[in-house]
Amino acid sequence: MQPASLIPYHVAVIPDGNRRWAKAKGLLPWEGHEAGAKNTEAIIERARELGIRAFSFWGSSIENLTKRPLDEKRALLRLYEEYFLRLIENEAVHRDRARIRLIGRWRDQFPERLKNILIRCEEETKEYAEYALNFFLAYSGTDDMLSAIRSLIDAGARTADVTPETLKSALLTRELPPVDYLIRTGGEPHLSAGFMMWDVADSQLYFSEKLYPDFDADRFAEAIQEYTNRARRFGK
Repeated sequence: MQPASLIPYHVAVIPDGNRRWAKAKGLLPWEGHEAGAKNTEAIIERARELGIRAFSFWGSSIENLTKRPLDEKRALLRLYEEYFLRLIENEAVHRDRARIRLIGRWRDQFPERLKNILIRCEEETKEYAEYALNFFLAYSGTDDMLSAIRSLIDAGARTADVTPETLKSALLTRELPPVDYLIRTGGEPHLSAGFMMWDVADSQLYFSEKLYPDFDADRFAEAIQEYTNRARRFGK
């Protein structure tokens, strides 16, 4: 294992490729999401073993939930129910005192049964502080930034009041540290929907050709190893 000083504190993952993985195998789209969910469990476990203290995962954008076919949306919401029930009942979450945060417009988009499960995840772990598991659901970074700016205007902020600190305090990600390392799978080297745009400003980026279900825990560890070999200059 690398020294703690070389391990990124906060890693974020954009898990692209579930649907393409399913299509290539002649499966239904949600079967790709199911494979991705299983992979996420393994990656989170490996991240904890590596000493990563904060792990952020983009589960869905607002567009994923409004533009996808109804059958796929229903399957995705069912998958969320199953996944987050397993997560909150996972002994390791409580043993390792991992705080779970759900970030996005999920309260507006999700049915009551699922919302209650997500609320339970947050409530039962809100006092934990050893690790952070952040899941972005019905989240768009562009929407987050616009909402933050509007909230500052509504609060009567003057031009001089708008600082990096006040803007950060108005974001949905206000409690999260900056992202050290952003990993995107799926072979398309770009960002999407302004994902965590404020928090990834100084991030190291890693793009994998692997579709997300094939980007397993070992591939994740390889990506972290590459981070430890990089030098961060922050513009110096």
